[in-house]
Amino acid sequence: MADAVPFTDNFSDLSNPQGYQFEFRCERCGNGFRSAFQRDTVETGRSVLRAVGSFFGGKLQDLSYSADQWRYNQATNSAAKDKALTTAVREITPSFRQCRGCGDWMCADQCWNEEIGQCLKCSPSVAEEVSRAQASAQRDQIWDRARTKNWTRDIDLDTRAKLTCPSCGVKAEGGKFCASCGGSLAPVVHCTECGHSSKVGAMFCGDCGTRL
Repeated sequence: MADAVPFTDNFSDLSNPQGYQFEFRCERCGNGFRSAFQRDTVETGRSVLRAVGSFFGGKLQDLSYSADQWRYNQATNSAAKDKALTTAVREITPSFRQCRGCGDWMCADQCWNEEIGQCLKCSPSVAEEVSRAQASAQRDQIWDRARTKNWTRDIDLDTRAKLTCPSCGVKAEGGKFCASCGGSLAPVVHCTECGHSSKVGAMFCGDCGTRL
């Protein structure tokens, strides 16, 4: 009976017609490790036969192409591929640990808590958790202190804000005067009847009702 082929759910098949290669990924950080490329000796032999057959025009080349059905097996369940996968798993296994908590495969370098014997997802590092909690608390405190400060003390909230300068049309950056031409961002017009001052944009005089 053939030996069982070990496998995981975190690998990709990078094999091609020339040989076999697999990429294994950490299920926490996504970092990957590629196994060494294993050249397929059968395909190499067929390549030689095709090259020789191109000179002699027939038999050897036909013999090579008659075996091309083997290509389909390379992507499915050939014995050669099973052997290559077994070799790749053996090669890459030292770089991974399987967590008994969640069952996922984690890279040993970045995502494994050696002290606890579980992945950092199930058993986070104490130092990392303290640092993360401190950063989170600091962020919340910054927002809390920012909310208690009066950020509108120097802002004129009684005057309608202008997005462009009425004088030159340049985008306004706030304040009472245009930073480009010095014109007032809240100019006034004077009523021709009573002389009352109104802000630009008013339709009628606020004192006598005359149309401006």
